[in-house]
Amino acid sequence: MSKLGLNIDHVATVRQARYRGVTHGLAPEPSLYTAAQYAIKAGAHGITVHLREDRRHAQDSDVIALRRLKTNLNMEMAVTPEMVRLALKYKPDEVCLVPENRAEVTTEGGLDVKGNFKRIAAATTKLREHGIAVSAFITPDLDQVRASADAGTNYIELHTGAYANTETARSRAAEIKRHVNAFDLAVSLGLRVNAGHGLHYTNVKEYLRAVPEIDVLNIGHSVISRAIYVGLDKAVREMLALIQ
Repeated sequence: MSKLGLNIDHVATVRQARYRGVTHGLAPEPSLYTAAQYAIKAGAHGITVHLREDRRHAQDSDVIALRRLKTNLNMEMAVTPEMVRLALKYKPDEVCLVPENRAEVTTEGGLDVKGNFKRIAAATTKLREHGIAVSAFITPDLDQVRASADAGTNYIELHTGAYANTETARSRAAEIKRHVNAFDLAVSLGLRVNAGHGLHYTNVKEYLRAVPEIDVLNIGHSVISRAIYVGLDKAVREMLALIQ
């Protein structure tokens, strides 16, 4: 049965809209730590947070606080010396290596593991030596799957953005086939497989019917958006019901 990793970056988006740069006075709200507590109580299996180089969303203090929770903490990060150093300092349970573009609102593409193999393999080795599991956020491209395995990652996370953006049944079927093929290859190479980006309450069931053995679905924007109407507890429970 697939698990839900709740990405809480957009809780930070709301907070930073008002409290960017605030370092004193009342605690800025909403709190990522409190949101994570609600999500875990509702049944989320883990928390995902992206510590960006420019700190536009989550801050270092958020990662430090989230690390105190008794749940799986997945830190998304760019493959840079600074981020590797911080991962070794904060010690999340796992990291997901992602491409990072300062102009993007959210991560828009997969990591080119094949084209940046030496750098990614070196970061992966260092992180794993310190007991941190490593995932590569990639498009469902077979060459990228093979490169991820060769680089020593524990997981891949399949970028589901193209699937989520399909407009016809035919294009959706084509995307699903790519994911099934990538999943099968990854498993044959000894990798575990997560997925995420753009999954929501309408499209998640069809995706899981095709690849039911996905380990973790990392979903954020849809659940946080739903929480505005029904509260975070119910939003998480509704997503869990669809996944399970």
